[in-house]
Amino acid sequence: MRWIEIMLVLFNVWMLGGLMLGRPKSQRGWLIGGGISAVLLLVHAFVEGLRWPMIPMYLVTLWAIVGGGRTFFRSTARIERKSRQRWKTLIIGGVGVVYAAVSIALPLLFPVFSFAEPTGPYKIGTITYHWTDSAREERFTKASGDSRELAVQIWYPASWEATGKKAPYLSDPAPYIEGLHEFLHLPEFLFSGFKLVNTHAIANAGLADTESKYPVLLFSHGFMGYKNQNMFQVEQLASHGYIVVGIEHAYSSVASVFPDKPVVKFDSEGKMGYEQMKYSFMDRRNEVWVEDAKFVLDRMEALSANDPSGLFTDRIDLEHMGMFGHSFGGATTVQMLLDDQRIQAGIDMDGVLYGEKRIPTDGLKKPFLLMSADDTLKGVDQTTDAEIIALGTNREEITAYYNELFARYEPVTAGGNYWMTFKKSTHMSFSDLYLLTPLFKWMEGVDVSGTHELINEYTLDFFDHYLKGQPLQYLNINLGDHPKFTLQQGAE
Repeated sequence: MRWIEIMLVLFNVWMLGGLMLGRPKSQRGWLIGGGISAVLLLVHAFVEGLRWPMIPMYLVTLWAIVGGGRTFFRSTARIERKSRQRWKTLIIGGVGVVYAAVSIALPLLFPVFSFAEPTGPYKIGTITYHWTDSAREERFTKASGDSRELAVQIWYPASWEATGKKAPYLSDPAPYIEGLHEFLHLPEFLFSGFKLVNTHAIANAGLADTESKYPVLLFSHGFMGYKNQNMFQVEQLASHGYIVVGIEHAYSSVASVFPDKPVVKFDSEGKMGYEQMKYSFMDRRNEVWVEDAKFVLDRMEALSANDPSGLFTDRIDLEHMGMFGHSFGGATTVQMLLDDQRIQAGIDMDGVLYGEKRIPTDGLKKPFLLMSADDTLKGVDQTTDAEIIALGTNREEITAYYNELFARYEPVTAGGNYWMTFKKSTHMSFSDLYLLTPLFKWMEGVDVSGTHELINEYTLDFFDHYLKGQPLQYLNINLGDHPKFTLQQGAE
């Protein structure tokens, strides 16, 4: 909970106990209590923002203001004279305890989460672009001649002198909340906390002048993800001196928002369940993402040559560029390693290796780290009949799917590359989603903060070594099995 929320909850719980069980000497005391509660509520509303898990606490404030306690205490005076009605007092007290417990639990279960403080020496700046690739026709629109459009957000190292308001997690949260509701089939109000989450980044802050140029990292989100979905990781990298470029792959993200245009929603091309997992479909879909990444690299080169705002002109280290991605974005990272010489190192976070090209048996010939959730690698033997039915397929097709999955994974460590598997983790452990509520942690049995810390440590270690030439701190000494992960390296 946030600080003013905590103060409001503590005061209202105390006041609720008095209203239900206390012996007030005057109605004036409760008017004062209601007034204090109302002031806390107003400050909370204007400074932090109202949200649905706090509704029970708001009702306590309202009750006190309208004098709900007055009639109650007149009646309790009569109850005290009649011992036969003492059970009624106990029942009312019990209801008060339950109400207070629920009032406290809701904001704890659905908090306005905050991201861990980045550990790097830089503050963080951010800027958003709307780019159009006039050389490519948009395949997902009905009208012919539409060009491919992308929303791109860049996070970068800013100086410690940078000042300004912290940027929101989502600048226009409503379309993303609706998209997540449709994607995850959970009530829309559960995602409303995203409206109030802020980041550590300062919009349009100046680029730090500590270094003359900074290396670039492209970030590609997951299928039905969004460009901000790995803020826990993006901010850490930017604070350590990387220009991180988040690509939102329109029509494959939960939503994309462009100026003066309708919201672009996810387009499944009529595929559902297992049909949406098939390699024939996803390999073809991935071609669009690869072209998106190449186009964004072109635009970064253009910004380096001549940024109209002057922010990035001659400040981008085009000789040291890497890429990382989650899920389908991880698959895109592998394709870019295979297909674009500008990408020199890459990390795939739990991505099935969809795409046109295959990793050769002797490896990628570029530095690569595959991060996997142990749940993703469970295989067909641990896939239940209910899960298969839910996908709309049969065990024979799922068996073939997993056989192909592991065949594509087989050469990932060849040539000295790495494969890291996180224990007690799932596919969404590699994103911000589980920060939304601790219920995910309990239901899925995952260690959210611990996994995020490990991801950040090894991501930074990997790119610092292969793009900045710094000595390895973790990858070279932690090979083998550990309580929270296993790490293997192929022969060079």
